[in-house]
Amino acid sequence: MSLTSLFEQEASALRVQDDQISGIAALARRAKEIEKQIDDEESTLKNLKDQYRKLTEEALPAALSELGMTSFRMEDGSSIDIKPFYSASISEARRAEAFQWLRDHGFDDIIKNTVSVRFGRGEDELCARLLQTLAQQGYPADQAEKIEPQTLKAWVKERVERGEEFPSELFGAYIGKKASIKSK
Repeated sequence: MSLTSLFEQEASALRVQDDQISGIAALARRAKEIEKQIDDEESTLKNLKDQYRKLTEEALPAALSELGMTSFRMEDGSSIDIKPFYSASISEARRAEAFQWLRDHGFDDIIKNTVSVRFGRGEDELCARLLQTLAQQGYPADQAEKIEPQTLKAWVKERVERGEEFPSELFGAYIGKKASIKSK
């Protein structure tokens, strides 16, 4: 093979690679554009929800109250009814104080106590014995079994990487590929 033909082959290989790299870069640029568009749309949605909340929880109730009205029917048949709504949230800092007040005033029936004991892998028998002991002593105990999402994900990953078969649909497993694109 001549030196000229060797250079021509390498130049041809470089062109293919340049085209492929350009294609990959274009895909990455498009992914970044879409990511920005999603961020913009989420911001827009958040703003719209805030505007809606202000209109329905502040402006409309105030306007109707000013006229002494609690409802209003529009020309298109739509109606506006002002009804009370309630919300509450005890801060972590005031939690003990709030709970004590409820207890002191006879409202402790709304406080739900949950006793939870974590058992590790292979401790099913110990868990069963504790539940049995609690039942014998008159304490109704609930057992909640769950798998932490990250644990399940790691388990699926481990099975796939080891080439082990498992019923993926049973575990809602999805195996795919994802490119992570980070901006400056």
